[in-house]
Order: sequence, then C-alpha cells, then structure tokens
Amino acid sequence: MQIEHLMDRLWVQYASQNPSAKKIHSLFEEKGEEIVNDHIAFRTLNDPRISIDVLARPFKSAGYVASGEYHFKKKKLFAKHFEIPGRNDMPRIFISELLLEQFSEDLNQALERALEDLSASFFDSELMVLSGSVFDPLSYKTYEKLRRESEYAAWFYVHGFRANHFTVSVNGLNHFKSLREVNNFLKRNGFEMNDSGGEIKGDPDQLLEQSSTLADKVKVSFKEGDYKVPTCYYEFARRYPDKQGRLFSGFIADSADKIFESTDFRK
Repeated sequence: MQIEHLMDRLWVQYASQNPSAKKIHSLFEEKGEEIVNDHIAFRTLNDPRISIDVLARPFKSAGYVASGEYHFKKKKLFAKHFEIPGRNDMPRIFISELLLEQFSEDLNQALERALEDLSASFFDSELMVLSGSVFDPLSYKTYEKLRRESEYAAWFYVHGFRANHFTVSVNGLNHFKSLREVNNFLKRNGFEMNDSGGEIKGDPDQLLEQSSTLADKVKVSFKEGDYKVPTCYYEFARRYPDKQGRLFSGFIADSADKIFESTDFRK
C-alpha cells in the first residue's frame, strides 16, 4: 500500500471515532488553512507479537526510520518516533507501548486472555495499525479493572489498533501566530482542552509546545451493555529552531506524559 493511501485510511478511521476532529478540521479550512500533520500516534503493548516494531512495519517499508526514544516512568511506557529522512511533507509517527512487566498479574492476565482470542494470522498482518478494536466480546468489568491500574491499558483494550491522535502543525498555519491563539480559537468554538500540566505543555526553550483537546466519548457495546468511554483526541504542536536554525523534530517526554491524559476517563 502506498504510504499516502495508508495515511488517508488512518485519517478516515480516526475521524470516524472522533467527531470533534472533523469539526476542528472544518473550522480551520473555513479560515483558509491547509492543515499539515505534525505527527500521528499509536498505542500498543510490549508483547513481542504487537510491539512498537511490529506496528511500525508499514511505515518502515515506506522509508521511515527510528529517530528518537522516550521513557515515561510514571505511566510505565516506552515510545519511539519515526521519520522519513528528507521528507518534511510526511508526518512523524509516534508509537508507545505499555511495559507489561511493571504491572500486576491481574492486568497481564486480562490482556493476555484478550490476545489469546486473536487468530494467528492477525499477528502476521502488515497493516495491524488499521485493525481497530480487535477484542471481542468486550467486558466493561475488565475495562474498569484495567482503568484503575492504567488508563492507557483500558483505552487500548477498547480501541485497539488505530491512530490515537493526529496533530496539527501550528507552524503550517497561516492565520494563527501562536499555540495560545489556536487554543483560544478552539475554546471559543466550544472545545474543551486538556489542562493537565497547563493548557500548553513545553515552551520555546524546549523547542516544542503542545496542546490537545480532551477525547470525545463514544458509545461502545460491552457484554454488560452500552457505555460511553473516551476515544481519540486532536493535538496541536508548534516547533522552534535550534541554535543551528534546524527545526526541532523530536518530542519532550514530560510534555507527552501529560498529553497522554487526554484520553483519561472523566465523569
């Protein structure tokens, strides 16, 4: 599959689970903006059958290479980001994984049971990133149990393999001079921002500023009934040049740590 076609399919799948993304996209277009994607993010587990490097296969085939590693001690996550050298028109790919060995036996058993129900052919799929929700039937009791230990694990159990978020490059916008202007524009239009660690994570000295909406809630069918749970969110990033004049291309772990909380369950 051509990488551009894969990106299009990822967007369609993501937007179908995130009504706010479509609305925000349209609002920017109405102002004459042509949106540039800074990065696309995915979640998984450090199980070797579905690890970061497994999810990254279609991107590596298209020329993406690993360009940074990140550790999140509090959330017990590890992540890598990938880029295509010399292709500034292609979004970065950010893939994180839950470090299962740092969690309880109950959490590990719940996720292992879910994985055991998948066919062997699933693990060979080159396009695992497009698989979406693969665990069936879903149990709300299991979801709640996972959520008490890890919001990340609970989100993955329900939503599986899909873009967790797309990210608007503020550098690519013409009518907004700062990330704060973007945030104010979104709030005026009724969108709630993730304020964990402040609305804007990072600063010009770190060469990266980020913000995000809170995840939409969608109705999901569990074997106990239908419940609304957080789905995906939209992120916004502004990058700054380093002393050599090169635009910073990596990520700041402390900022990303707070961005993860955009999918936390909220009453």
